[in-house]
Amino acid sequence: MAEVSFYILPSESIQERDEFACKLIEKVYRSACFCYVLTDNAEQSQHFDTLLWTFRAGSFIPHQIYTGARPLIDKVILIGSEQAPIEWQHTLINLSASYPDLEHNQRILEILDNSEATKALGRQRYRFYQEAGINITTHKMG
Repeated sequence: MAEVSFYILPSESIQERDEFACKLIEKVYRSACFCYVLTDNAEQSQHFDTLLWTFRAGSFIPHQIYTGARPLIDKVILIGSEQAPIEWQHTLINLSASYPDLEHNQRILEILDNSEATKALGRQRYRFYQEAGINITTHKMG
């Protein structure tokens, strides 16, 4: 069964949320996990693809946008709005407004900024996970 961690940021800044997401992706990558970053659409996937190249000087996180075809290399972070391929279902970072697949993902990381819209969607997902009987951890940042 999946475990879910919510990271609650003190700011309403989307830029700060995106930077925190990149740092979290980097941390997951450095722990030898090759996670899937779930986005709402192709535009958001492209945004994070670009951001992972530029968010910090000297940082290198191998990544690519997932379009349904198996990646050429296995040790890469995948970004996409489709369901993750089986090899990338251990850790999922949910940057979308939707509910990720609970059956296959072992660890789900949710990042919420302090805006009312984001918190409302986060509360809905929290209840969804709670009703599914999933262990939830909350981390209030800063």
